Amino acid sequence: MGVSASTKFDIAAPPSVVMEVLQDIESLPEWSGPHKSAEIVEEYDDGLPKLVKVKVSVGPITDEQTLTYQWTDNTCTWDLVEGTQLSKQHGTYTITETDKGSQVEFTLDVDLKVKLPGLIVKQGQKTAVETAKKGLTKEALKRAAG
Repeated sequence: MGVSASTKFDIAAPPSVVMEVLQDIESLPEWSGPHKSAEIVEEYDDGLPKLVKVKVSVGPITDEQTLTYQWTDNTCTWDLVEGTQLSKQHGTYTITETDKGSQVEFTLDVDLKVKLPGLIVKQGQKTAVETAKKGLTKEALKRAAG
């Protein structure tokens, strides 16, 4: 069962700060409520995270995931390698510079291994979007003021 979520929002912080937050994978549990742990398993030659293990809990669903990351100057993309509850996950943050800081576009597509009631799935979508918006914004603003 495929599920998609997306949102666009502005952050009053430069794109470099927003990307810094995204690249700091091990800080995920500090600003992303669903993330209970995040560990970098492998890095690219430039030190950016390549292979990551995370523990995520949304409502009644707890998942242990291995993700592979791709980076550009203004994007963070990840794909599921292995998960206990998900069969597929593809997510992207795209950061665009604006007059007041950054515009962030977040998309997330997942396929669940098990069928869940629609209400639980919708709550998971809402949590993903809210975390992307509120958590990332708060952490980027904190670092920009830093």
